[in-house]
Amino acid sequence: MKAVAFIFARGGSKGLPGKNIRPLGGKPLIAWSIEQALAVKRIERVIVSTDSEEIAAVAREYGAEVPFIRPAELAHDNSPEWLAWCHALNYLLETTGALPEVMVSVPTTAPLRLGLDIENCLDEYEKGDADMVITVTDAHRSPYFNMVKTNTDGTVGLVNPPQSAIAHRQDAPVVYDMATVCYVSNSKFVMTHNAMFEGRVKAVNVPVERAIDIDTLLDFQIAECLFKIKKQNL
Repeated sequence: MKAVAFIFARGGSKGLPGKNIRPLGGKPLIAWSIEQALAVKRIERVIVSTDSEEIAAVAREYGAEVPFIRPAELAHDNSPEWLAWCHALNYLLETTGALPEVMVSVPTTAPLRLGLDIENCLDEYEKGDADMVITVTDAHRSPYFNMVKTNTDGTVGLVNPPQSAIAHRQDAPVVYDMATVCYVSNSKFVMTHNAMFEGRVKAVNVPVERAIDIDTLLDFQIAECLFKIKKQNL
């Protein structure tokens, strides 16, 4: 199986300006994703898609390819990342004449992942019968038990009211939080569809301590604490 890893890193981030090159654990945030992807033997190339020359320079410093600069229209806050995926794959199609068998997305926002987590996603994909493999963690809240929505009359109610009363969280159906640790997908599926759940999706469960998703300063501070704890335990 031939896999190409992509790291999608916009220059603009309203939640945490400069996030992708902000130092974390002694390295720019994006460096963790690059090094984790490079460590996986089944990944042939690690390519960064960015609209920022500054991010591009850092990415090259840590061993990634940056063969193109992402168009500005694909790098806005409201730009669907799926379109950036298609743009990157189309670049490979135009420059190599073929799509990779498998595309792997390794987001910058989950620096505490292990290479093992990427390997596990590739293993799950290789079992077949899936267009995409995502990562999940055990959910802290359940739409059947303690997640509510606002009703039209101003009251609140459960997001998914159960057919019978649920007295304990353990009695509710098991749900998971999606994580941004890794995505593995059939390249042709990405190019011919508009969203992941249009196809068959399977999941790999990742421990919550490796699945933090950095979007805000608070997330970043939590990640810094986890890095310090990890270093102390080495």
